[in-house]
Amino acid sequence: MNSPAAVLYDHPGPRARARNRILTAVIGVLALLVVYWVYGAFANAGQWDAYLWKPFLESSTWTQYIIPGLIETLKAAALSMVLALAFGLVFAVGRLSKHRWVSVPAGIVVEFFRAVPLLLMIFFVFFGLPYITGGAVPAFVAVVAGLTLYNGSVLAEAFRSGIKAVPRGQSEAAYAIGLRKSAVMRYVLIPQAARLMLPVIVGQLVVLLKDTALGYIVALPELMQRGVNDLSANYGNVVAAAIVIAAIYIIMNALLTRFAVYLERRSSRLPRTKAAPDLPVQISEPQG
Repeated sequence: MNSPAAVLYDHPGPRARARNRILTAVIGVLALLVVYWVYGAFANAGQWDAYLWKPFLESSTWTQYIIPGLIETLKAAALSMVLALAFGLVFAVGRLSKHRWVSVPAGIVVEFFRAVPLLLMIFFVFFGLPYITGGAVPAFVAVVAGLTLYNGSVLAEAFRSGIKAVPRGQSEAAYAIGLRKSAVMRYVLIPQAARLMLPVIVGQLVVLLKDTALGYIVALPELMQRGVNDLSANYGNVVAAAIVIAAIYIIMNALLTRFAVYLERRSSRLPRTKAAPDLPVQISEPQG
């Protein structure tokens, strides 16, 4: 009997495999040509000259520009991640509430902050909120607030989808043993939803980490501002600085993804409760 995977997926035959190898080779050659063309264009413009890259071999470049910017980026990202996860959980549960006076406002908040561009939210908090509060808003607060509201709204939808994807029997069994809805959410649905939606959650946290670069718009001294703008203003090597900072972002995102893979593997190794095996039932005869 054919398995469902064999029915849904037709393995390529000899011609298809040969065609796939040819297409892979052609695409690989085209990619190499594009890389070579970009390299040549930068070489003709003198962007590979040693004096442009020499500052990155000096410790002062790292201690004065890159490391302070990296620390500020990690601080903003870490705080925003915690707040966005909390925001997402609260509003996901709110949207799933049976009380319309809770679910409707929660839905409006989530949809509003998902629709507004992140840069516009940062602008409003930094430039508009002072007209309401009467005091200046620090750039760090504006960036964290924008990242929290936008990414928290996206995560709220991810959590809501994950909670609804948990088999209905899980909640029914929890209610059957006397748990209240809050306990069912906290101990049954949310842990399973977080595990189901872990790839989506990590993907959004990676986006959040990259979006901290928007802080340079409000002069937050993060990695983009310090490592590209300020550094290139002193050494005139904007392309070299951008390449180095891009490599740092790639490394950070790769480490975050690896950490997520570690968590997923660790959670998959946790012992699970197994159903007790069926035991023969012995019926004793009534004694006379």
